[in-house]
Amino acid sequence: RGLSFSFGQKANGLPLDKSLRSKKQKQHQRIRKEKPQQHNFTHRLLAGALKSHSGNISCMDFSSNGKYLATCADDRTVRIWSTKDFLQREHRSMRANVELDHATLVRFSPDCRAFIVWLASGDTLRVFKMTKREDGGYTFTANPEDFPKKHKAPIINIGIADTGKFIMTASSDTTVLIWNLKGHVLSTINTNQMNNTHAAISPCSRFVASCGFTPDVKVWEVCFGKKNDFQEVVRAFELKGHSAAVHFFAFSNDSRRMASVSKDGTWKLWDTDVEYKKQQDPYLLRTGCFEEASTMPCRLALSPDAQVLALASGSSIHLYNTRRGEKEECFEQVHGECIADLSFDITGRLLASCGDRAVRLFHNTPGHRAVVEEMQGLLKRASNESTRQRLQQQLTQAQEALRSLGALKK
Repeated sequence: RGLSFSFGQKANGLPLDKSLRSKKQKQHQRIRKEKPQQHNFTHRLLAGALKSHSGNISCMDFSSNGKYLATCADDRTVRIWSTKDFLQREHRSMRANVELDHATLVRFSPDCRAFIVWLASGDTLRVFKMTKREDGGYTFTANPEDFPKKHKAPIINIGIADTGKFIMTASSDTTVLIWNLKGHVLSTINTNQMNNTHAAISPCSRFVASCGFTPDVKVWEVCFGKKNDFQEVVRAFELKGHSAAVHFFAFSNDSRRMASVSKDGTWKLWDTDVEYKKQQDPYLLRTGCFEEASTMPCRLALSPDAQVLALASGSSIHLYNTRRGEKEECFEQVHGECIADLSFDITGRLLASCGDRAVRLFHNTPGHRAVVEEMQGLLKRASNESTRQRLQQQLTQAQEALRSLGALKK
């Protein structure tokens, strides 16, 4: 059946014994209120907070058209937020209920007409169709059949290729599965990394990568034929250079850069735009220090243009520029729990994080500074007037953005 919801709809039907129930509710509310009250976070670069979930948010995903952010929490709902009102005071969200279960991971389909979730109890994938209604809202309908159960260990990540050709699921043993969209396994990858800590599909959809107990990130190519028929998964290249287990990695938007963070206390930025079929190896562009990584698990996000690296450990976020490897911003105790997910929006202007019941949105000032620096450099070399005008416009925009955030370096 279609799950049809308007914005912020409350459950209807009053309880029989109102006084008893409302007393209980008041107690519940008191408990609930006390929790978020402990966690008030303010910062000059905080752009906003998305609050509708009544449970902890474990995962978020921006749609490829940039219009929506999906979040899932242990309150048995997935919420779809409109990115255009992120900087407004009110944030509306649409709610999809996960029947008799909750989602731990969520990913939009490339056409934004569906999303997939990983079910906590069901231990499998469920597909939800999104149908636009006349009033502008959506109806969310779960596919009648979930994917078959194939994993033997807890799941660590899922993904859908931007080409729409395959889905990836990865578990904490050494298994990565490649599926078609109908729920048939096309290929099983054994990463041989003792255990997997992260796996992801590249934005170009050619590659699937994983990291774990070994000090490398392994990358495979998922090959399709001329008629979009699946052929094989082959080893492509590896990121070698860390001296201890790799916690996490990410791709830039054009898949030409990758970043990784390791238990050796460093992060690295790589150029992966190589002809690996000619035995060309990715090369290391930058290594930065991140002491926290040596003692606790970390996550990272790479801005779409690869200019900014966001690292999260515990409930803190650190922003580095990748040109020089310098730390530019630090947000401490952003959430009441450990940060569960971290992601730049598709413009790269905002960084989103989750870890309790709220998503927090930050202005990416290092990203604006990178544009300023790049445009100033290009302006010195620009020969014709139209190029100069274009560069000057981008430079002015970035400077204005920094000025409005009070972050323009004198």
